[in-house]
Amino acid sequence: MKNKGKQTVIRISFVSMIVCLILLFSVSMAAAKTKIVIGDLAFDSAYVNDRIVKFIAEKGMGYEVELMPGDSIMLIAGLRKGDVDVIMEVWVENNQKIYDQGIAEGAFIDLGSNFSDSWQGFLVPTYIIKGDPERGIKPVAPDLKSVYDMAKYWKVFKDPEDPSKGRFYSCIPGWGCEKVNRAKFKAYGLDKHYNLFLPGSDAALSGSMAGAYKKGKPWFGYYWAPTWPLGEFDMTPLEEPAFDEKVWNETKGCAYPAVKVNIAVHKAVPEKAPDLVEFLKKYETTQEICNKFLSYMKNSNAKAEDAAIWFLKNYETLWTQWVSEDVAKKVKAALK
Repeated sequence: MKNKGKQTVIRISFVSMIVCLILLFSVSMAAAKTKIVIGDLAFDSAYVNDRIVKFIAEKGMGYEVELMPGDSIMLIAGLRKGDVDVIMEVWVENNQKIYDQGIAEGAFIDLGSNFSDSWQGFLVPTYIIKGDPERGIKPVAPDLKSVYDMAKYWKVFKDPEDPSKGRFYSCIPGWGCEKVNRAKFKAYGLDKHYNLFLPGSDAALSGSMAGAYKKGKPWFGYYWAPTWPLGEFDMTPLEEPAFDEKVWNETKGCAYPAVKVNIAVHKAVPEKAPDLVEFLKKYETTQEICNKFLSYMKNSNAKAEDAAIWFLKNYETLWTQWVSEDVAKKVKAALK
């Protein structure tokens, strides 16, 4: 009888130990949050927005965050497949076809606007039209107003590699705007007078503008806002026919539509990271705010991570509206 009693106690102790281990394992698994993959688009505003989210998600919410570099088409495709969890800057109209496919399939969810006052189009330095007396620059295209005027001014913008045509600095290969700009050029008849030059990166495109501007040289190209160059340099957008959906769908021979820059997540994210989704639903900036952190980044020779910290320190009243008090407390502690 005594032996049976001892065996019963041992069994109960063993079972209790197993139950405790299971409970501890369950608690630790609950505490360990899912890794989140953010599609890290190759331009500065996206770099900073991605790192703002990364800092808050890691320091305030306990997630592990991976940044996956890539171009728009590749990362949106990744979002459809589930290889990417979050994209902070989906330029919807620039990637309309693949975006519409993903939404129609239910592959990803649009959480709304990151910023709604973006701009993109063709432009030249203002001194090309008006000159710059302080720099001793005379106007070389005083009548230049619209894209249609560019045909007669191609010699001003000669391509150094092909002097028989002018050079237009277009979009980065792989971005949706690359194909759009090519179609626009054909619609405006500019393909007969200019070569489309495709810079290999955002840095190469902005560098071409900055280099020409600082030397007072001609430059004709595509750019967008919010960006640091349009905050730094006096550039003049060229007039285009007003956006018309029918024309846009047929030839792209009109102005870019007002572009929605939205936040999107893979369909599985609301279930595996509901608090993150609630945070991203509230996340919203403006072109002005983006220009300010991009200007800080450029003028301070700072990395995107530094610009994200700068934003969190200088816009506390904004970002604390996006998260709970507990998350905000943890983030502020991490900033010290």
